[in-house]
Amino acid sequence: MKFKRVLVLAALLSLWGGTMMFADSATQKVKVMINGVDQEEGGLIEEGRTYLPLRQMATSLQAVVEWDDQSKRATVYKPNVHMFLFKEDKNNTMFGNVEKGFQGSFKVFAQIDNLKTDITAIKISIFDPEGREKVIQSEDVSPKNDNFWFATNFISYKFDYSGKYAVRFFVRTKSVSEWTVVSEKLISSK
Repeated sequence: MKFKRVLVLAALLSLWGGTMMFADSATQKVKVMINGVDQEEGGLIEEGRTYLPLRQMATSLQAVVEWDDQSKRATVYKPNVHMFLFKEDKNNTMFGNVEKGFQGSFKVFAQIDNLKTDITAIKISIFDPEGREKVIQSEDVSPKNDNFWFATNFISYKFDYSGKYAVRFFVRTKSVSEWTVVSEKLISSK
């Protein structure tokens, strides 16, 4: 009698283990790295196809995601945004690096194209190496074309710390109330 119980138990464990191994081989978790940075959420491979979290991918790629609940459709938009930084001096010199402690005024000039969705506002901010944000300029907009230029006013700023300062260009669309980063430029302070 004990032998039959052991045999049945062994058979059940074998079936359960085989089923779990099959399930694990049918759906595998994968690590996702974007530009050398591990992403919090990984992806899945199922039947030879890779599935990745769309919102995380769009955020990492600095793209806008719009969700249409009625049609169950996600659309990703990636505008091209090129930013140039100008010091306020007699030549309005472009810059990208500063000495630690530099204090002066600068402005951001942005050229935006390939804008395939309606935006309602833009915001440009600078983040110090500790992640503290200072808004350079925020403005409601309604561009008529898929491309436009935008220049901020001059802003006085002091680069107190050594490290990377991030100047980020945000947009807000009609369908999404939060800000989405679509471009970033780094300033090195040494």
